[in-house]
Amino acid sequence: MVDGLLQDPNEVGTKTCTLGDQMEISTPNEHGREQSGLVKYRAKSKCHLGVTNNLMSCILVSNLENRSSISLSRSLSTSSQNHAKVAVLGASGGIGQPLSLLLKNSPLVSQLSLYDIAHTPGVAADLSHIETRAHVKGYMGPDQLDAALQGCEVVVIPAGVPRKPGMTRDDLFNTNATIVATLADACARNCPEAMICIIANPVNSTIPITSELMKKHGVYNPNKVFGVTTLDIVRANAFVAELKGLDPARVSVPVIGGHAGKTIIPLISQCTPKVEFPADQLSALTGRIQEAGTEVVKAKAGAGSATLSMAYAGARFTFSVLDAMNGKEGVVECAFVRSEETECKYFSTPLLLGKNGIEKNLGLGKLSAFEQKLVADAIGELKGSIKKGEDFVANMK
Repeated sequence: MVDGLLQDPNEVGTKTCTLGDQMEISTPNEHGREQSGLVKYRAKSKCHLGVTNNLMSCILVSNLENRSSISLSRSLSTSSQNHAKVAVLGASGGIGQPLSLLLKNSPLVSQLSLYDIAHTPGVAADLSHIETRAHVKGYMGPDQLDAALQGCEVVVIPAGVPRKPGMTRDDLFNTNATIVATLADACARNCPEAMICIIANPVNSTIPITSELMKKHGVYNPNKVFGVTTLDIVRANAFVAELKGLDPARVSVPVIGGHAGKTIIPLISQCTPKVEFPADQLSALTGRIQEAGTEVVKAKAGAGSATLSMAYAGARFTFSVLDAMNGKEGVVECAFVRSEETECKYFSTPLLLGKNGIEKNLGLGKLSAFEQKLVADAIGELKGSIKKGEDFVANMK
């Protein structure tokens, strides 16, 4: 039984199939239409597995909400579309290991390439024993970086040092900027057409760094470079649900702006379902979402930053990208990307994803007066962080 990873939702049905058979299930998608899949469970679902006399009983408890696909069962899907090669750069770290585990469990991934400067062979060996179809290979050290990236369609980068108590994300800049620049350069040379998903902080600067490095190689595609801000959305959904007594899997709060402090702008006025808070509670909720990372850093008392929740959020975003690449329609995620929506060169907004990355930027939508002020207050800091990333690349030798 898989416990502790996903939320307990409402039971909707029980299916039994012969071991090795494909089992088709139907659940409503985000538009309320029925959709079928071959043992492809939505995130926030729990699957209990038991094998008796060559039978597998799969009890699917689903909350019927659109969350990115995480297969918690044996990977029975054989769809010809699900053959993505995904790389995780920084795979041995606090985010990289649980993220790699989630990716290994997904039928969307056929090859998982794990890179880090240490311990990657052990992580790869460990994951390779899991009974899902993704083939795992570990690469260690700068000499193996190019090989790790060749042929990859999606690259997820959680590499870098974590925050410690008293540190801001910007305090990580000097160390992580160099790491991200090195990895972005390698991506430009080895997999220039790949979707690049940056988790490494400070995202408000590491996305401009990545973009400028890709430009230097003449392979920059703004529709394929993403700053993963999904954890802000995940937190907003969880916190709103907690305050209103809702199922968090049924809550969807867009979060725009950036991925640090006051640049994180939750749009509570656009929440689904519609919710309302008194002004003081709204202010406190917004502040908690903006400083939720610091909440975890303090709680871990020097032992690290948000790793498990970030791995979940990173997996959710990666699965959305893969779903869209496979032709699924209506896939929307927020991410920090090249943008014309505000006076900032980069800005996070809801994005409609497609086979080639960003299909359409859905913009800010209608903002409340409170949210308009949050945006105005964030612009200056965002511009500074973006320029800092651009200047770093311009001054590289």
